[in-house]
Amino acid sequence: GQSNLESPQDIRVYVVNTNFTLRWNYTGNDTNVTFSAEYWFKEFETTEKEWKELPGCQNVTRTECDFSSAVTEYYDTYHVRVRAERREEVSPWSSIFEMIPYFIAKIGPPGIELQSTNGVIKIKVSPPEANQVQKMWIAHLRFKYNIVIWENSSNAEFRSQSIFPTDTIDDLAPDTTYCLKVQATIPLELKEGLFSPIHCVKTTRKAVNDLLCATNVSVLALNMKFHLHWNNQYKQHVSYNVQYLIGYLKKLHDDYSVKWLNVPGCENITDTQCNFSSVITATSGFYYIRVQAMSEYNRSCLSNDIKVDPLVTNEIGPPGVKVDISDVLLHIQISPPGGSESELMREHYDLSYRVLYWKNSSNNEEEIKVKEIKQTIGTISDLTPSTLYCVKVQAFSDAYNKSSNFSEEECIKTPGDKTLPLIMLATFAVALIVVLLVATPLVFLLYQAYNKIKYVFFPSCQPPLNIEGFGGQVFSSLHLSATEEITENFSVIETIITEEVNQIDFKDYEHSKQSSRDSGNYSNDDDTSGSKASEEMLQKEIV
Repeated sequence: GQSNLESPQDIRVYVVNTNFTLRWNYTGNDTNVTFSAEYWFKEFETTEKEWKELPGCQNVTRTECDFSSAVTEYYDTYHVRVRAERREEVSPWSSIFEMIPYFIAKIGPPGIELQSTNGVIKIKVSPPEANQVQKMWIAHLRFKYNIVIWENSSNAEFRSQSIFPTDTIDDLAPDTTYCLKVQATIPLELKEGLFSPIHCVKTTRKAVNDLLCATNVSVLALNMKFHLHWNNQYKQHVSYNVQYLIGYLKKLHDDYSVKWLNVPGCENITDTQCNFSSVITATSGFYYIRVQAMSEYNRSCLSNDIKVDPLVTNEIGPPGVKVDISDVLLHIQISPPGGSESELMREHYDLSYRVLYWKNSSNNEEEIKVKEIKQTIGTISDLTPSTLYCVKVQAFSDAYNKSSNFSEEECIKTPGDKTLPLIMLATFAVALIVVLLVATPLVFLLYQAYNKIKYVFFPSCQPPLNIEGFGGQVFSSLHLSATEEITENFSVIETIITEEVNQIDFKDYEHSKQSSRDSGNYSNDDDTSGSKASEEMLQKEIV
């Protein structure tokens, strides 16, 4: 039951587009040997291993076979094995080759069509598998095309460049034969395809430059404002239409020549410039711009296309800057380039700012200092008092390797040194406290002395009302008449007398009256009659 046949070696599979070729090596010296292959593919995780005959690879005499018809799922895993056979005798199976078709497949060569006209070569590229029903590469828009072109001579120099499916190759010598080949690639997957067969074509002579055509077409863009400029060589009346094409249309394999559109506001103009900012509505793609010149005889001429990649073509303008000063900080307020309207710039450029500041003095050797910030507000410390500082700012984007011009200089002077005023203020406060501490006890002592003196020499107590006057009359003399004194005394006694007073003999009253006179209180002779009347009234009251 043992076999003398050797097993095939070095099993491998080559895939180009949807064409599958199985190859192997056989080192045996046996004759009349054939080979057969089997396969199974894992469509689902639960798929059981079931080997099947590989179509196109049964009883073949060569060491390769085409099994393209057997593969229909390009993202499933396939397993392949081969053995040698001779009549009833078979070799052991080879090692198993495992593959996922899409990952090992190569891109086939594209198709190309060439046309030589007016000193240039027009080329049209067809994608690989263009005429196939079963396709490995479904998304044709993912293809990029590279062309290699050279003069058909012994000392040829090869030139490689990227092209669109429909493109024009210029900068060629007239009446010269050029050969070229084209390759399709998928850059996102790092896949490079096979080159097309070599095609050769002879160039023609270029026609004399038409003076009607616009020349030196260029784009100037600042802060997302796009302007197209060109030169006019035509001496007669000429008008212009500025046209644009959205960039992705050139990636299609269709004819885009009819998809050019006029820029609004730049139709039938006689100026040699145009603002086409209105058509730049996105920053992720790119655009093509050209100028169509028209004479009064309905003859027209198209300029060359100008590619506009908005974020690459655009230049960043200088930012605005304002400065302010506080006690110890210099405050910087930055206005982004383009003002409030250029929101696209701030979103996509990820702007940073380079701040230059220096002391503006007569010393030309003052060091210029640099500070980089991301925000539009910055501060600078370590300032010298009573010094004029100047500032200017530059905007830059690391992502696009772009930078603006510097803004205009803004200068401001720092306030003077406040250390000495603070010392003076502190000294004054301390002196004031000391004065208050010393003066308060002294004032208190003086106040007490004043009160004592006033109490002794100028008493504040006043004579009773019965002394100061009677009946509303004010007496200037300190000596009162005996009658008035007695009357006043009786008035006082009356308030405190009890019932016993009524029993006092009137003679006691006379005696009291006489004693009062003896004390030195005398009245004037003119008041004698008045006094007697008073006595009579008093006696009546007592009775």
